This record gives sequence, structure tokens and C-alpha cells, in this order.
Amino acid sequence: MTEPTSLPSLFARNVWLEHGWTKNVRLQWNAEGDLTQLETDTTPASHEQVEQFVVPGMVNLHSHAFQRAIAGMTEIAGEGPDSFWTWRDLMYRFALAVNPDQIQSIAAQLYAECLRHGYTSVCEFHYLHRAPDGAFYDNMAETAQRVIAASQESGIGLTMLPVLYSFADFSQDALRNEQRRFSTNPDQIMQLVQLLDASRSGQLEVGVAPHSLRAASTRQISELVSALPADRPIHIHIAEQQKEVDSCIAYSGKRPVELLMDTQDVNDRWCLVHATHLSASEVSQIARSKAIAGICTSTEGNLGDGFFPLPDFIAQQGRFGIGSDSHVSQSPIEELRWLEYGQRLVAQRRNMSSVAGQRHIGDFLWKACLQGGALASGRAVGSLAPGKRADLLVLDADHPNLCGIASADILNTWIFSGNDNLVRDVMVGGQWRVKQGRHNQQEQIQRRFKQTMTQLRAL
Repeated sequence: MTEPTSLPSLFARNVWLEHGWTKNVRLQWNAEGDLTQLETDTTPASHEQVEQFVVPGMVNLHSHAFQRAIAGMTEIAGEGPDSFWTWRDLMYRFALAVNPDQIQSIAAQLYAECLRHGYTSVCEFHYLHRAPDGAFYDNMAETAQRVIAASQESGIGLTMLPVLYSFADFSQDALRNEQRRFSTNPDQIMQLVQLLDASRSGQLEVGVAPHSLRAASTRQISELVSALPADRPIHIHIAEQQKEVDSCIAYSGKRPVELLMDTQDVNDRWCLVHATHLSASEVSQIARSKAIAGICTSTEGNLGDGFFPLPDFIAQQGRFGIGSDSHVSQSPIEELRWLEYGQRLVAQRRNMSSVAGQRHIGDFLWKACLQGGALASGRAVGSLAPGKRADLLVLDADHPNLCGIASADILNTWIFSGNDNLVRDVMVGGQWRVKQGRHNQQEQIQRRFKQTMTQLRAL
């Protein structure tokens, strides 16, 4: 029987690696939280923790953490047709009320929930930079640092993306008064990046996010990208709504992805979030660029955005990942399930997400979103391999859904069967953050979140 080294370790009877399920694997990691060795075809050592089913934690590539506090509160019909644009007005009113303490408590609650459901990393598309009166806080990075503090409290890995937000629309009109907390220019975003860079670590990366082509000019985006270190991620909302596409054409004569590709050097540093309204040529442009399509199915459904053209994108070897965006759901399982189901409803067919050599829908989606999410995060995540972060999930082998199951069927069953959360334990960066389904700071995080919600609902 092999005895473990001095490094901490975990033995898995079945572990999902990049090439698929592998039996009898020892995973070891160092004090910095990086995996150092995977030993296969081995046996457990005495006193070594042994688990049945281990998978890499998922990357949540798109988050607006503060919006967690309004989930479920916008489902009231207005006098006329409701849309993304009417939802946005309600979101703005909330955004003007929340303070830094509340931003931190909301983010901590969200991140703890994401961890319990299987996300171990999150990309935070952060645009609440200013105080409610529109002035910067004395510490310009106050709110971004509060979100970072929430990630540290919860233990989730974070990619912080300060958002460039300068205009109200494509014609570069001034921001509306209710958008005053978002206002930034490229120089200010780079100041924020420099302030946050001191916090970079294995758990934290810092990139940027031009909000959209309607909120940042192509000149500004070029200026920001040229000032950013060459290895940092860049995220942008694009082609989320048909109205946005129509406005872009009216302004520039081009569709949003066409305009972006014509004015920027888009590559695998970029994450194009939503992209629900694409022409066939734009699908091909994104796939050729190697940019990541950031698909947020639960939010896109909630807001009535539309469906990303996934089968055509897969056929062209496009890269994609998932995000929870407005956090009407915090579950990667729900995102993946409805990513596949949405395509089935459009095509009136089954089993849409697959490629030659991988016909298990769950395995294909989990791997694709791990790889796309890792690239979008700019961090060493997305697989269980030496040099990657020790971010993993232990599934509940005692749950009836997984009873007597072959390893080849685990991901399909997990994603497409029932609504119980089958994530039992969660490790991030070599630290256990969730045990037996409970976050290790769950009580205190929930207590502060409840206080925040009581305050906000009294306004």
C-alpha cells in the first residue's frame, strides 16, 4: 500500500480528468493551492481521505454580484410589454441604493451559494464603481475591493473585471442620471487595475470589461486594450438584444460582432458575453477568433434575450462557457441543462451538444465549459492536472441518483436527472470550503445578507 508524501492528498475511486473518467487516482497539492501530482492506478494510503466521485469545479464566467439581491423581485408585469429594457430600469433604481457594506454582504452570499452548487471560480463584471451621488469614493477601488473581500471570505476564485462604461448608447450620448455610478473612462479603468494588481494571486486575477459597444466607443476599447498587460482577460457584452443589434446597424452600418471584429484584435483573451443575436457569418467570426462565447442561459431566459446558436458554433469548433449573470440561478447544472434544452426546443430534436468521439451530452458540456471558462478567467483552472488550482467537487455517492451507476453515466445523470444538489464537498485552492453541503462560513454570511436585505427592502 502506497503511503502519501508530506503534501496533502485525496484519493478518488473515480475522478473526471481531461480525457474522461479515470479510476483510483491520488491528487496532491501544495500550500499555495496548486495541484502538484496525480498518481493513477494506485491504492489509498492509510488515513488518506477516500472519495467515490470527484470532478473539477466549474467556472462561472459572468457575474454581476449585486444583482443577486433583486432575483425574484422583477417578476411583476408592467402596463405594457416587458423586456430587458424595462427590467434594466428597475435594476438601475436598486443600483443607486446599495452601499459598499451591502455590496460585500450580497457578493459573499452569492459566492457561498455558487460554491455549494459547484462553481469554484467566478468572473465578476463589476461596474458599481462610484458612490450614489456619482463621485468616486476616497478609495477609488472601494467597491471592487469589497467584492474581492467577499471572494476571500467565501473562498471562491475570482477574476475581477472593472467595467468601462462611458456612454448611454451608440451615438455616445452622455450617461443617464441613473447610470451615474457606472461612469468611467479608459484612464480610470487602468487606475483601478493598477490599484487592484497588488492583490493578484493564485486566487485572484484582474482584467477589464468594456461594458458593450453602446457604452464604450471602439476608440476607447482600443485604448484600454493597448494599456492592459497582454496576458489579461477582456470581457464585453455583445448582441444580447435585437434592439441593440438594430441600433448598432443604424449607427455604424454593421452588426455588433462585425463592428467589434473590424475594430479590435479579438482572440482567446476575449469573452463575448451573450451573443444571442448573430448572423451566420458572425458565428464563424467568433469561432475563428478563438474568443469565448459567454452563455448565461438562466438570465437570458429570464430577460427574454434569445438563444445562442450553439449547434452551428460547436460545428465550427467554437469555444464557450457558462455564467450566472444576474443570479436568478446559482447552479451550473441549471445553466447546462437549459443550454441543451433551449437548443432542443428550437430544433425540435434531442441531444444537440456533442461532437464525434464524445456523444455523452453531459461530458461534452462539462468539458467545453470548463475549458472555455478557464480561458475567460485567465487563471490556472478548468481541469485537474499538475500546475492547475486544486479546485474540485466531491459528488454525493450516497444519493439515489448515483447508486450503482457506471462512471460513464455520472455527468449525464447529474445534469439531466432531478433537482437535488448532488455536490457534497467543495475544495478551492486546496482548502475545503463546503462540507456535507454547507459552506464553512454559511451562518455568518447569511446573517449579514439578511440584514442587508432588510435594509434595502425598507427603502
